[in-house]
Amino acid sequence: MKKLLLTTTIASFALSGCGTTPISTFQPYQTTDLNALMNEGYLQQKTDTFFVINDSSSSMSEIYSGEGFPGQSEPTKFSVERELLARMNKSIPNITLSSGLRSFGYGPCLSWGFTKLNQPVQSYSSASFTNALSTLECSSGGTPIDRAFNAASTDLASAPGNIALILLSDGHNYDGLPDASVQALKDQYGDKLCISTIWVGNEAESDGQAALVELSRISGCGYSATASELATTDGMAGFVKNVFFNQVTPPAPAPLINSDGDDVPDEIDKCPDTPKNAIADKDGCWSFRGAYFDFDKYDIKPEMEHVFENSIAVLKDNPTLTIEIQGHTDSIGSDEYNKGLSERRANSVQQYLIKNGIDASRLSTQGFGETSPVASNDTEAGRAHNRRVLFKVLTK
Repeated sequence: MKKLLLTTTIASFALSGCGTTPISTFQPYQTTDLNALMNEGYLQQKTDTFFVINDSSSSMSEIYSGEGFPGQSEPTKFSVERELLARMNKSIPNITLSSGLRSFGYGPCLSWGFTKLNQPVQSYSSASFTNALSTLECSSGGTPIDRAFNAASTDLASAPGNIALILLSDGHNYDGLPDASVQALKDQYGDKLCISTIWVGNEAESDGQAALVELSRISGCGYSATASELATTDGMAGFVKNVFFNQVTPPAPAPLINSDGDDVPDEIDKCPDTPKNAIADKDGCWSFRGAYFDFDKYDIKPEMEHVFENSIAVLKDNPTLTIEIQGHTDSIGSDEYNKGLSERRANSVQQYLIKNGIDASRLSTQGFGETSPVASNDTEAGRAHNRRVLFKVLTK
């Protein structure tokens, strides 16, 4: 008699919506890349584990009549659930997470249980969660949501860090009131646990939406949304931001320090002691911008003379300043020849400064040949930049 009763009970569940649920094919979905916002400091990760509880009961086999999925041929609510989870999975940026998945209902879709652990908590990857979603094959049976939450108390025991529990459901015809099981879960995990809900229901089931909002409210830190709100790219991006991140305004970068006032920040300044008002190159070194020597030449051409006016003025304004005049060449020619050529260039500048009133005792010279290029010697323009003279401050 007991065996007959059990067979009859199972058969009745099998007849109450446990057949294979058609899985709709949705249009290609373009996600919002949140990595840039995260890398720029606008998003700070707050969730370490997300755990999805999916409503796989027979009511989810009904056609979804809500907005947000144009062009689909009467998708079921169950198909919409799967699609939303797939889109969420694609929208999660490159962060370290753990994830898990549990469903509830009854019948063959849940291996003849009232709730099924589709994926235990494990290290998250987009591919592994996609595999977990593939185990959501159909929807059937009643709506024993409390059993899913009760089981989650054990599922989450190994979950690292802060936990986001995400419930997808139409919130309709629950077999047992879930509030108590949700409260017990919150009491167990405290501030580590936040519950967010996604209502996948139709207009006639608006009471279910209110029920899901209440479950999120119990956790005190969750986020509630509807399927239609998350159907857009911006909507899903907003959901991911709210569930996985704190959204912040990064502090303004500290002002760059430029101790010697040469317009080159200290952190990249190769000559941090450039005198005030001296013209500096891109490396912050006292240079003669535009004073480049002709190939194999060391004479100062008349059109170069105006470039030295700044150097003469700086030296006269700082009478205790002593400098080393450093000559350079391009790479054409032998090392020995270029060394001599660079010394002749340095000496040429030294004589020009002496001629314009700078005491010789304040000026020394050194030639570096081709050893310190500032541009490529593979091009004529680069070689021209390397045929140069710089000043190095010795004493102030």
